[in-house]
Amino acid sequence: MNPETPELDAIAASTLSHYETNAEDYAAGTRGHDVSQNIDTLKRHIVGPAPWTLLDFGCGPGRDIPLLAAPDHTVVGLDGSAPFVRMAREASGATVLHQSFLALDLPPAAFDGIFANASMQHVPQRALADVLRRLHAALKPSGVLLASIPRGDNDEGWNGARYSAFHDLDGWRRYLTAAGFVELEHYFRPAGLPFDQQRWLASAWRKVER
Repeated sequence: MNPETPELDAIAASTLSHYETNAEDYAAGTRGHDVSQNIDTLKRHIVGPAPWTLLDFGCGPGRDIPLLAAPDHTVVGLDGSAPFVRMAREASGATVLHQSFLALDLPPAAFDGIFANASMQHVPQRALADVLRRLHAALKPSGVLLASIPRGDNDEGWNGARYSAFHDLDGWRRYLTAAGFVELEHYFRPAGLPFDQQRWLASAWRKVER
């Protein structure tokens, strides 16, 4: 047994418990967030013929599933929080997988694109290579991953009951490149603010065969 497994399981359990306890408040507080820039970026880089099959990785209460699905794409949601899975299914009618980020069981080469918006920061750095490997395997050839994460200095730790990891651009690039992705573009959000107020790093990556 990997000696880190119990600690990683505890990290995942505490973070998920936070979201499960606060699911309704989280849904209400994020309902108006505009992530159309990230959705548009993902779709712009997908090269396969439409309609596409997309994975909303960390879909939460399902806010973005209808936008990802437009006009006629198939979207599968995924979240580790049972209340979020229920809310996303009810809100969208989509298939929503109930899976922890640290125990993914995804079909191989199934998705044209993966949308990971404000979710991958909850993957501890020691587990990130494995999670990225599984996402890489779940993408079709030349599939696209869009990830939006909070910027930081490659540090990680607890914020109350939630565990988060923060990356700068160079550090994030190293993880993605090692996992078999090539960078398509990156930008900082929210748009139009001074750099020190742009706390989010968004980046698009294409799967390459290893």
